Amino acid sequence: MAPRSETAERSCIVTRVAQPPEGLVRFVCGPDGAVVPDVRGNLPGRGVWVTCRRDVVAEAVRKRAFSRGLKAEARADDDLPALVEALLLKAALSALSMARKAGLVVTGFGQVSEAAGKGGVVAVLHAREAADDGRRKIGQAIRRRLRAAGTGGDEDEMPGNAALWQQPPPSGPKVIAGIFASSEMDLALGGANVIHAALLAGGASTSFLKCAAALARYRGEAPDTDWTADLS
Repeated sequence: MAPRSETAERSCIVTRVAQPPEGLVRFVCGPDGAVVPDVRGNLPGRGVWVTCRRDVVAEAVRKRAFSRGLKAEARADDDLPALVEALLLKAALSALSMARKAGLVVTGFGQVSEAAGKGGVVAVLHAREAADDGRRKIGQAIRRRLRAAGTGGDEDEMPGNAALWQQPPPSGPKVIAGIFASSEMDLALGGANVIHAALLAGGASTSFLKCAAALARYRGEAPDTDWTADLS
């Protein structure tokens, strides 16, 4: 996942499809000849780009595409797809922690429901362990506010088994479920048994959403989603 400031498109060495850098992962060859993921897009040296999807990275390993692209004998281990996912997860949790330090994160069922009902929330996170009832009640708070504002919120149901779900009304916050385990949210947010969190508008929240979207795309949970498109 490269910085958004890079606007020139890059081509995936597997699919040959050109797209903006944020839809790709950059790789370089380390001093020992091993392929190194450059998820922040800032490592020195010649780099190649692969579509930000685990299955495409795995295909690059199988086809030995890294050596051809890097024009060097590059060793890509079988665990490279897992390593990329771990780095994307680490980047997302670090960005979530930064949002907390900036005062842009609210946690706890009651506090999240209250914040969602008042507005100013750009995203709601539900841990993988979140019960459908809790997700539904927070969703109801969002829809009540949207109806009161006359901006949507007519749908009363949400997919019960979806790994990842976005709030349908475009004016509402993104509702993201299942990307993180509760233990991972605990580490990022400095709490215990964090199940629900709300992110308030701000630069750190936008940065987190970019990282979280990259992780979701890599896992195949939200391949065509830009969670920051409606944010200034």
